[in-house]
Formats: sequence, C-alpha cells, structure tokens
Amino acid sequence: MSGPEGEVHILDNISMTVHEGTSVAIVGASGSGKTTLLGLLAGLDLPSQGRITLAGSELGRMDEEQRAQLRAREVGFVFQSFHLLPALTAAENVALPLELAGREEPARVQEVLQSVGLGHRARHYPRQLSGGEQQRVALARAFVTRPRILFADEPTGSLDQATGQQVSDLLFALNAEAGTTLVLVTHDLRLAQRCQHVLRIDNGRLQAEPAQAPA
Repeated sequence: MSGPEGEVHILDNISMTVHEGTSVAIVGASGSGKTTLLGLLAGLDLPSQGRITLAGSELGRMDEEQRAQLRAREVGFVFQSFHLLPALTAAENVALPLELAGREEPARVQEVLQSVGLGHRARHYPRQLSGGEQQRVALARAFVTRPRILFADEPTGSLDQATGQQVSDLLFALNAEAGTTLVLVTHDLRLAQRCQHVLRIDNGRLQAEPAQAPA
C-alpha cells in the first residue's frame, strides 16, 4: 500500500484457506492488519500482490461492480458500529440487502427479526433502540440474504460484556442454523475461542493458534 511516506507493508506473505461452513477468528494487536485482511478477503480492497478467491471467484479478475455483485449474492457483513441507516426503521434496514439485489421478501425480513428477538421492534428507528438491539438488527440484516459467508469486524466491540455475550450467542446460533462460513475479527479472546480456528496476526504475519472452549 502506498502512502505519503512511500510504500507501506501491512500484510506479509499471508496464505490461508477458509473451508465452507467453518468458523475462523482473526486476532492480534491494534494496527496488526486484522481489519485490512478482512477487507481483502471480502473484496472491499485488492492486494498489491497475490491472489484472493471468494466463493469460487478470483477477485483480482473482477472489476468493482462485479465484486459488489458477488458480495450482494454471497456475503453478509456485521460491523462494530452497526452501520444502520438512521432514517430507516429496523425492518427497512434489514430489507436493504434484499432490495439492492432486486428482491422484495417482507416475510423473510420479519422471520430474521423474530430470530433475533426483535419482531416487535420492526417499526422502530435506530435511535429508539439500545446498542445491543441495533447490533441484533445488524445481525438480522447480515443473515437476511442467506449468505454463504459472513464477515464480522469486532461484532461485540461496542457492547458491554453481558450484551456482547447475548449478541455472540445469537451470531453463533444463526451461523450454525444457516451453515454459513464465519470469518470474524475480534479483540475478545473468549469470542475468538468459540470459533473452530483461531489465527493471529503479528507484524503482518499470520499464524494459527489452537482453538479451545472458553472456561
């Protein structure tokens, strides 16, 4: 990556494969490259060298519109800061990925809102919801298109411990129910250890760690 002081190396000789239906956590210190790696895996950015294949498609051979279409078909996202649109209700936020794909499925929207315990809050706006409720709406939005892979960037980072536990329980329950591949970035080692595989980035290099159930 190029910057005002010249070329900056963020990730160094990383090679990884995420098998369909598995869960992978990426951990590491702030600034280690975790979020950069997640963005590359999702096709939000392209590497200066190397090759990335997502859902069978090589991202470097696609233009931005093609990558966006691939993400719309195959990928769901959950972010630390929720990224809900304030002018839309919970149901309208959840419906957005379907609408962008040219689909109108109000029953599916209600189904996923019910699955995160917010069917009764469908007409509420983000400002009327707590942080935990907003993240549950974000989870519903991520799963509404039945994505093959879900990328989550610090999904519990803005929540208190109890609320974060509730959201992570929902995340893994929905993931298991849908059989979705899960790749998440987190500082929370307890959350990471719920995944089947844990990868640590240190100074741009990737190494595997044994995943173990939290005490």
